[in-house]
Amino acid sequence: MTDTSNNAIWNRRFTFVMAATGSAVGLGNIWKFPYITGEYGGGAFVLVYLGCILLVGLPVMMAEVLLGRAGRTDPVHSMQENAKLSDASPAWSFIGYMGILSGLMIMMFYSVVAGWVIDYFIQSATGAYSNADVETINNNFGELVNNDSRELVLHTLFTCITAAVVATGVVKGIGRAVEILMPVLFVLMLLMLIYSANQGDFASGVEFMFKADFSKLSADAILEALGHSFFTLSLGMGAIMAYGSYMPGNASIAKTVFAVGILDTLVALIAGLIIFPIVFANGMESNQSVGLMFKSLPIAFSQMPGGIFFSSIFFGLVSIAALSSSISLIEPGVAWMEKKGISRLKSTITLAATAWIGGTVCLFYGEVFDLLDNFTTKVTLPFGGLLIAIFVGWLMNQAVVKADIKLRSDLFYNGWLWTLKLISPLGILLIFAHTLGWI
Repeated sequence: MTDTSNNAIWNRRFTFVMAATGSAVGLGNIWKFPYITGEYGGGAFVLVYLGCILLVGLPVMMAEVLLGRAGRTDPVHSMQENAKLSDASPAWSFIGYMGILSGLMIMMFYSVVAGWVIDYFIQSATGAYSNADVETINNNFGELVNNDSRELVLHTLFTCITAAVVATGVVKGIGRAVEILMPVLFVLMLLMLIYSANQGDFASGVEFMFKADFSKLSADAILEALGHSFFTLSLGMGAIMAYGSYMPGNASIAKTVFAVGILDTLVALIAGLIIFPIVFANGMESNQSVGLMFKSLPIAFSQMPGGIFFSSIFFGLVSIAALSSSISLIEPGVAWMEKKGISRLKSTITLAATAWIGGTVCLFYGEVFDLLDNFTTKVTLPFGGLLIAIFVGWLMNQAVVKADIKLRSDLFYNGWLWTLKLISPLGILLIFAHTLGWI
């Protein structure tokens, strides 16, 4: 088989599950989910989040995979083909264009944060903060983000690693990478979970994560859970559609997407069970944002038996999660450029260089970093997800949808379809309303 995005299909359902899970599992799971759980009170937030995954995230993800597999090409041309088969306007290809642009913009600031993670992995592996005091470790992060040359090297390194994987191809590059990276990530997480259970305050961590205190559940918390349930699955940026086009035709979309959803959610929950016991054992606060990963955890690791070794494992697994996600940020655009007749190597270099330039701007102008972050996560991604739900739920040829979604009974199919038609769009509109300050 020629290894290009235009005709490549992964031979195994397992590869798609690992790729889609890799796209979904990133800094959002291991970093953001634990700290927003801490910020919004723990167990009650987790319950709402799980409900939102079922009612918003997974139905839209099934729809996006469906569009990709039906089109069997990049997101733009897949949407053109699906629109044609459904007698809909070719303007629906806008979903594909917006997704490609969103992924590229996310890569610009994502590679900067991933560079921080690589730096902390290096610090951990070399024992840089093994005997440092609390003030020194606290100041470490500030020194890093104010060292433009070091950030530039790290950002460049991460971008080059991502580009190398994507340029190698869909099967030999992305497929093989995720088949190795994701099992390694799961093993490292299991090691960290065992360490946290033995060295941290595991009972307090479990109570915090799973004891539901609904008195702490505000409207903001519910909307945050709704938003994160959508964003954590990498929806609306073309990645899942592109990966869907490489999915074997005999694999059940429903079963596969639920497997991805379960793995993605497990990673987020296990990340919390790794982080919070370590934080609580050292008397630290759970409701920090950036500081939770880059300040509190290094301080805690420096004071715990075997902490430096296990901090290396922790930041190593976060680096793997970041890479598995970054691959999916560039792939939709590369697939589109290949369809235009540009080689995979040239396409990858072009997009990686564009992302590198944007990331470099983010390094020197923090307001650009914030702008790209807010614009993609609060505007383009939910808007793309909303359009996907509308197109598949209301416009797409329902005979094609029913035949390809492969749900066992009409009851399950109708339940998914009406959730996609009504509940998922309502949830996404609530995200928009919250973003705009209307609620």
